[in-house]
Amino acid sequence: MRINRGKTRHAKACATVVLLFGLLAGCRQDMHDQPKFIPLRPSSFFADGRSARPLPEGTVARGHLDEDVLFYTGKGPDGKPSNEFPFPVTKEMIERGHQRSDIYCAPCHGRLGDGNGMVVQRGYRHPPSYHTDRLRQMPNGYFFDVITNGFGAMPDYGGQVQPADRWAIVSYIRALQLSENASIHDVPADARGQLGGGGAK
Repeated sequence: MRINRGKTRHAKACATVVLLFGLLAGCRQDMHDQPKFIPLRPSSFFADGRSARPLPEGTVARGHLDEDVLFYTGKGPDGKPSNEFPFPVTKEMIERGHQRSDIYCAPCHGRLGDGNGMVVQRGYRHPPSYHTDRLRQMPNGYFFDVITNGFGAMPDYGGQVQPADRWAIVSYIRALQLSENASIHDVPADARGQLGGGGAK
């Protein structure tokens, strides 16, 4: 039985061409070339030449109404830093503040809040200690505002630390301040026996 190799090659070539046409038929450019506006690209459709439309006045992104002024700014109705916390301070909140402080604050302020963090030891500007009279007398909202917006050489951390965590850090700063300046009278009477030396100071 003789096989005509020329006809076999021709049949294979035809089959390949038919297959390619079938594949190309599925490659339409409708989705790629659809009419659309890409952000920040100009458009001749609108009179101002912009494709992006200005937001109506008062527009707020979903989930960003931020009505609680104290929680989001640390300020009271008078616009000044408040000494109130927007929610009760708990042990869990202080522990969360300890964790966040070790990440974001301790590199400069030190784990004890004395301003002698690792980057300071390597030549960065020395921040003030949390334990100065000036900072111990500052309202809670002051610390929240400084974390949010920065102060002096300190950059802002509003983008890295969520508001609830900023308040947690403030609660931990207050715990550090109390730990360095507490007296025996700040310890409940029934817990004084747990202190070294029998609690006698």
